[in-house]
Amino acid sequence: MSDVPGVQVPTVTQWLTTNVPGATAPFTFDFIAGGHSNLTYRVTGADGTRYVLRRPPLGHVLASAHDMGREHRIISGLRNSAVPVAPALGFCDDPAVNDAPFYVMAFVDGHVVRDRVVAEAVLTPEARRRASESIVDTMAAIHAVDLRAAGLDELGRHEGYIARQLKRWYSQWNQQKTRELPAVDIVHDALLQRIPEQGPATIVHGDYRLDNCMVADDGHVVAVLDWEICTLGDPLADLGLLQVYWTGPDDPASAWTGSACSAPGFMNRAELAQRYAAVSGRDISQLPFYVSFAYWKLACILEGVYARYLGGALGERSTEELEPFKLQVEGAAASALAQLEALS
Repeated sequence: MSDVPGVQVPTVTQWLTTNVPGATAPFTFDFIAGGHSNLTYRVTGADGTRYVLRRPPLGHVLASAHDMGREHRIISGLRNSAVPVAPALGFCDDPAVNDAPFYVMAFVDGHVVRDRVVAEAVLTPEARRRASESIVDTMAAIHAVDLRAAGLDELGRHEGYIARQLKRWYSQWNQQKTRELPAVDIVHDALLQRIPEQGPATIVHGDYRLDNCMVADDGHVVAVLDWEICTLGDPLADLGLLQVYWTGPDDPASAWTGSACSAPGFMNRAELAQRYAAVSGRDISQLPFYVSFAYWKLACILEGVYARYLGGALGERSTEELEPFKLQVEGAAASALAQLEALS
């Protein structure tokens, strides 16, 4: 079989048969997802067994062994925890095999629910309710992982997570901003002054939302995906971000445009937060701070995307075509400010 983009089939085939017990050549490789983030492929062996291969984006010049090794380390560490992850099967850091490091994990059957059409097609209203409960319970399980037992206690610094995040993303904003947007500066300064007391650090997924999980037909989360930006820090940052990504059936619109959770049967944001408090035992009285922070961070990230598009990353585009991206940044910044005022 000829090479597919991102996979050197002959050398990867040899590596698989040598390093993954039971892997049987020849293999077929199908691209599943990716782009600016890590690339994901479905690998099917001659006996029908399926695997998943993850590697850095094509053309990624910086050494990415750390990224792949870190992701592999995280899912390996979580394998014996209460967090559902695809079992890690092997890691390769030899660029001679596939031009970049990669790792392989077992294939997990399930649905990735990205929009309302898919939600209504694959989940009954009862399953949507169960998915709502399961995504919260799974997040609480992530935050309850024994770091030392999982071998992840040195995954990141244990203190100052929010302050470090504010510094990082404000620097990104100032480097990439296409215009002045006072709400971003106001919210940054206010958040910096109001950081809640940080409890013991936990695993923070960093991008936890419904479409970064796989769910079974009954709605239960069967695997949490995309651990690229996972670190240690304040668990309520994950809850705040989930509030931004999640728009339940009776929730007002978010600056994030995802609509999957708007189908009947899903919980709303308030119900998610209440369930998290009950399951985790954590005080969520400062949740508006974390939601404001999540909206603010989203504004900084989206501005970077908008700046790249203005610079021609999508080819020639008129400013009118790119206006929705600009408005999304402004909407996220306005939502961050509104949440901050709710905290006052």
